[in-house]
Amino acid sequence: MSSPKNLQRILDGGIVAVIRAESGELLVDVAEALAAGGVDAMEVTFTVPRAVNVLERVADRLGDKIILGAGTVLDPETARAALLAGAEFIVSPIVNREVIQLCRRYDKIVMPGALTPTEVVAAWEAGADIVKIFPSDLTGPSYLKALHGPLPQIRLMPTGGVNLDTAADFLKAGACALGIGGSLVEAKTVAAGDFDRIESLARQFKAIVDKFRA
Repeated sequence: MSSPKNLQRILDGGIVAVIRAESGELLVDVAEALAAGGVDAMEVTFTVPRAVNVLERVADRLGDKIILGAGTVLDPETARAALLAGAEFIVSPIVNREVIQLCRRYDKIVMPGALTPTEVVAAWEAGADIVKIFPSDLTGPSYLKALHGPLPQIRLMPTGGVNLDTAADFLKAGACALGIGGSLVEAKTVAAGDFDRIESLARQFKAIVDKFRA
């Protein structure tokens, strides 16, 4: 699927699940649970051991049912490895122009991380599809609203601090989508193999997005 179609699919879904764990063994099942709960955009972070292998297994198992991405990508070498493993989008906590250029070259979605207005505009001008506002747990919805006011043309996705209590506030503040990590893919829940809970949380977050947009 082309980058514009995948981008629209992410925007329509409104959620990017951040999957990280101390072991990659259960993450294919986590991805399936997220998809069953209505969240089809998800990133496997490169803090996960053997992340490339996890990406390959998720891509093989779920294919076009989801939009698979790679997170915590700090350099173009890691981005290239992720794309070859099946990632359709790249997420970074920083603005690395070489990573953005590589994604543009291969028609893949890129979401660099930024915090200040200068960083946000620099990421957008460099070719970002979405600018990840990170760490949003330190700034909250009010800061996103303050950014969105003078920069309405830039797609902003808060990551960090997005939970069932704050999700609607971030959407009201102007978020184009929500990056949701530990409050959706809970470490203890993954470790316990409680995939029903992950599916349930996915449904709850998706309901918040759908209600807001309705």
